[in-house]
Amino acid sequence: MVSLFFQVSLVIFILVTLLWVWSVLIKNVSIVDIFWGLGFVIVNAFYVFMSGELNPRKIVILTLVSIWGLRLAIYLAHRNIGKGEDFRYQEFRKNFGSKRYWWISYFQTFLLQGALIMIISLPLWGVSFSTSTGTLNLLDYVGIVVWAIGFAFEVGGDYQLARFKSNPNNKGKVLNLGFWKYTRHPNYFGDATVWWAYAVFSIAAGGYWHIIGSIVMTFLIIKISGVSLLEKTLKETKPQYREYIQKTSAFFPWFPKK
Repeated sequence: MVSLFFQVSLVIFILVTLLWVWSVLIKNVSIVDIFWGLGFVIVNAFYVFMSGELNPRKIVILTLVSIWGLRLAIYLAHRNIGKGEDFRYQEFRKNFGSKRYWWISYFQTFLLQGALIMIISLPLWGVSFSTSTGTLNLLDYVGIVVWAIGFAFEVGGDYQLARFKSNPNNKGKVLNLGFWKYTRHPNYFGDATVWWAYAVFSIAAGGYWHIIGSIVMTFLIIKISGVSLLEKTLKETKPQYREYIQKTSAFFPWFPKK
């Protein structure tokens, strides 16, 4: 079981290294974002098929993680390809210096993302290497419902935002309709919820400590790379965003304040 963890870690290490080489050649670190969802699909598939006989729970988790990861990769590819390097990586390149950033990015971005994929995917390990029979129980059905809610918020939020940005008349404005009426970050809330669904599946399978992965994912989304970073940028670039903050819940969906 532990040896399989290190085997798939090696696979991810090789893939992020190859991805880094490509990023150096094209001078665009943003391609690492597209790999994020795919990395979890690869790790989960490895766990499912290397852990022994398939069972109903493994089939469910294989299906849900594949849908989530492939959808995210396709969405980010459509959003990023041809648009140049993301502003976050441009800032890093500027701060570290273009002559140094090509190798710094390997450790700061690619290796770090590979390590995070392995840590966050711990609930998926818990599902495949569990002590249970693999027969679906009540918790599994709870997990399916939680996943559906999270996926709806994530996909719906991304779709509504993309549609909003596609209208030139909305430039400089703040989206406050649909899912965005109830939370300032429906896509991030949905992403975190999906990962708590995987934690529920892990618990249903008898994997309890593995939910550390879901805790780490939620912490990153709220405090590091998601909500916190984006809020800071939007406050500086959109004056209307401060009024939006006063009315709309930051993360958990709730009715807007009057």
